[in-house]
Amino acid sequence: MEHNWIAILDFGSQYSQLIARRIREQHVYSELIRFDTAAEELKKRKPSGIVLSGGPSSVFDENAPHCDPALFELGVPVLGICYGMQLTCKLMGGTVKPGQEREYGHANIDVADNSSIFTGLPSELKVWMSHGDQIEKMPDGFKTLASTGTCPVAAMVNEERRVINLQFHPEVVHTPRGTDMLRHFLFETCGCTADWEMAQFIRESVKSIREMVGTDHVICGLSGGVDSSVVAALLQRAIGKQLHCIFVDNGVCRYGEARQVEETFGKALGVDLKVVDASDRFLSQLEGVIDPEVKRKTIGKIFIDVFSDEARKLGEAKYLAQGTLYPDVIESFSPIGGPSDTIKTHHNVGGLPKDLKFELIEPLRELFKDEVRALGRELGLADYVIDRQPFPGPGLAVRIIGEVTPERVAVLQQADLRIQEEMEKLPNYKQIWQSFGVLLPIQTVGVMGDSRTYENVIALRVVESLDAMTADWSHVPYETLAKISTRVINEVRGVNRVCYDISSKPPATIEWE
Repeated sequence: MEHNWIAILDFGSQYSQLIARRIREQHVYSELIRFDTAAEELKKRKPSGIVLSGGPSSVFDENAPHCDPALFELGVPVLGICYGMQLTCKLMGGTVKPGQEREYGHANIDVADNSSIFTGLPSELKVWMSHGDQIEKMPDGFKTLASTGTCPVAAMVNEERRVINLQFHPEVVHTPRGTDMLRHFLFETCGCTADWEMAQFIRESVKSIREMVGTDHVICGLSGGVDSSVVAALLQRAIGKQLHCIFVDNGVCRYGEARQVEETFGKALGVDLKVVDASDRFLSQLEGVIDPEVKRKTIGKIFIDVFSDEARKLGEAKYLAQGTLYPDVIESFSPIGGPSDTIKTHHNVGGLPKDLKFELIEPLRELFKDEVRALGRELGLADYVIDRQPFPGPGLAVRIIGEVTPERVAVLQQADLRIQEEMEKLPNYKQIWQSFGVLLPIQTVGVMGDSRTYENVIALRVVESLDAMTADWSHVPYETLAKISTRVINEVRGVNRVCYDISSKPPATIEWE
């Protein structure tokens, strides 16, 4: 990978991660790095090409983020996108001016020169623009490739130095031929080979894990979710009996979760798995708790205590494995708000006692979620594990509005079971980000048979999303909604009404708490 990868300098664009994903979809490894990474550091790592991302800043801003100008002297191909184009122009001796008209959204570009990144493409293309500034005078050695009615230089190239600049975003779906442009940059300009494959990732990971761990032992907190399951399967392949997994049943898991984890990992994969039933401990501490943040903190603290007790029993363990993903890592160094190295810990084991001094193993920290699923399939995990939807760390506790009691947990578990069974029948189920029930803190009047009832309400939440940053409510067929409502009301004792949440994010959130 060292000689076949693309460095993406992140200037804070909302699409920066998307650039990395689009490149990896072409089986070329890409990595988001700090916008101010020194050219000397880049030289050591030998990227095949460099991408300068877009960003919200203007090159005229007092504290506008700048890259090291020396990177243009490395002899490595550079692709500047939007802000990256304007910055390239400024650093290489051209001039940028504020545009008289800001272009944002769909636009048509006229391709004046079908060479370079436009090779084989039509002379008119639909693209996605997002800029206020534009090129006034190109640096020496550049020529115009495309323009719009309001932007004379929508694309330019210096063929000798292999520097290409686009005033639009090729990485978004709103630029239909954007993938063709990226492929040209990767394979024609940079000379990359398509060797970023999960089979290769497994081989390299197994080798590095074995070298790192040696004869020591590793503890993994197994939740049953996709990330921790794939971590466990990868470590099992690498170190076998040196891996020890702990599953903590907190009493607010999905129905049958503990049994399913035990059957999948303990029996089928032969993982050394300890299932700890701490449900009574969790539920007793949640008694009377209504505030969502207090729920989360209570569950988090008890989990750490239970996990720590079990970890101490495995005194020989030196390492702790966690399912940190690439978005968790790269979310930190955007120039917006200043660089930092913060790593999200929502699904990770943080805050362990000082006597448990583990070294971390994070074998998925280079991967996006879709790559983690592909890795799981390559490792032989079953579809029902790989295709699981994201599940909140505090479990059903944040889907029970109000107090969490054993009785209310049982109601939601049974309702959610039926929701999942019906949703999984939909042909587009894998395109749905999350589908779940929420138990509301109200009761409503109903009629069952000849009797009047006063029972619980379940809100059904189904959303479509790519990254959970934004989400749209899903237009589930009426037949499916009717089936879910009928089954939940008829089969789950204590529910007499089902409602459908038609709120998008923003302004709502995906979860209710």
